Amino acid sequence: KTTRRNSRPSHRKTTASGSPPKYPPSTQIPPISTFISLDTNTMKLAILAALAGSAAAFAPTPIAKTTTSINAITGFEEVGGEPFDPMGLGKMYEIKGAFPNMFPHPQYMQESEIKHGRMAMLAWTGVWATESGLHFPGAPVADDWSTALPVWAREDPGGFGIVLTLLCIAEGEGVSHAGDNFRGMSKKVPGDMGFDWMGLSKKLPEERVNRYKIAELKNGRAAMIAMASLFAFKSIPGSVPIMDVLGAN
Repeated sequence: KTTRRNSRPSHRKTTASGSPPKYPPSTQIPPISTFISLDTNTMKLAILAALAGSAAAFAPTPIAKTTTSINAITGFEEVGGEPFDPMGLGKMYEIKGAFPNMFPHPQYMQESEIKHGRMAMLAWTGVWATESGLHFPGAPVADDWSTALPVWAREDPGGFGIVLTLLCIAEGEGVSHAGDNFRGMSKKVPGDMGFDWMGLSKKLPEERVNRYKIAELKNGRAAMIAMASLFAFKSIPGSVPIMDVLGAN
């Protein structure tokens, strides 16, 4: 008997000399050292890219050119364009460890500033109007502006109650109707009461509307200072020298 040899073809080809053939460069398998070198180079590139990204994150951003557009006006141009808050009152709500909602959010403070500025402008105008002899027909007349409120409430309780009710509605609309702005949850722009019966905010250009907002903010601040000076003048004689020079009483 003859032994049958394995008929499966061998995948290993040999040359005439009996040594394995050399594959062409396109199909030749590179040595393992080449892969190690490639992996090392790839890791180096990745590390360099990560370092470059980290350096770019801490690099100073280029300073943009200042513009004179009205859109860039913030209302704090006199103090470098940033809010004047040397005591950090506007950031007290960020204090950790304080009682929850102990300090107001900037939304509430902005709303309060605009609201009190508007009231101060009305009060300043009312004081000088009544002191000049201007009165609504049939309205009570007081001897002095500082005593006008109790006189009005006593002699015209109906009119006083109507105005007080309207003030309460405006206060609720400004503080909490659109969201609790004391906690920064309001959905409306501070100072926007939705009262624009002439539609000026839609008719006028955006730059002009922004200019009027800044003018209202600044005049409101000036009016609050003016009303504080009037109360000081009435309470502490000689505390406002300019009023003495003008002969006010």
